[in-house]
Amino acid sequence: MPELPEVETVRRGLAPVMEGRVILRAEQRRADLRFPLPDRFVERLSGARIERLARQAKFLAAYLSTGEVLVMHLGMTGRFTISGQMPGEFHYAPAGLAAHDHVIFHMEGGETVTYNDPRRFGFMELWPTAEFMAYPRLTAMGPEPLSNRFSPAYLDEALAGKAAPIKAALLDQKVIAGLGNIYVCEALFRAGISPKRLSKSIPGQRAARLAPAINSVIAEAIEAGGSSISDFAATDGALGYFQHRFDVYDREGAPCKRCGTEIRRIVQSGRSTFYCPSCQR
Repeated sequence: MPELPEVETVRRGLAPVMEGRVILRAEQRRADLRFPLPDRFVERLSGARIERLARQAKFLAAYLSTGEVLVMHLGMTGRFTISGQMPGEFHYAPAGLAAHDHVIFHMEGGETVTYNDPRRFGFMELWPTAEFMAYPRLTAMGPEPLSNRFSPAYLDEALAGKAAPIKAALLDQKVIAGLGNIYVCEALFRAGISPKRLSKSIPGQRAARLAPAINSVIAEAIEAGGSSISDFAATDGALGYFQHRFDVYDREGAPCKRCGTEIRRIVQSGRSTFYCPSCQR
């Protein structure tokens, strides 16, 4: 699933052709994605101006002139493409099959923005702007990395007394919003913390290392355009580049870049965890 850096990369790619522009016409090619699309979806979008295109955790939020917010989630395989976009500097992924083009926005300015999702785990919902602070999929989430609310002191409080392994705690969106498997593995390596260590042992010196490690991993991944492990590509087709900087993720059996010890893989809560048993304690 695309994580915070991938979704921010998509937001930045969409903003120049969507932010401040009118959706001249919306196309809906099926009744549902993961969930049914909203009632009168095309009617409510066509003619609306996107006043602001924001990201909250792994969600895109298009604030509309109609007093609604279009909330979009990419799921596992969702991607947006913009017609006529000039190639950038990355290698390019093949375009998704047209049979999986489910929603198309015809924008003021002549561009078309197409949402393609083979597995249809993504979704789109409309929510009143005045009530968006109460949007149920976001209200229970913790602070994002890089935000003012996220700090070592926050981790001290959030992890105190928790018996779950730190890897599982960091994947809990109620603890930190937007983190996923890739960047948790990478941050724990940078902080020198074993993914098996109990969360309640983190407050103090370990939290003081972990918070900046999370922030640095997320900031570098955004700068690199995210990570392309499977289906992720930016709006112009560019593949994320951060995967070339992985220290541990998807490197089972390879030597640790820091000490030479073989990187190990274990399964925690049904997810693969990659770590260095020498560097991470």
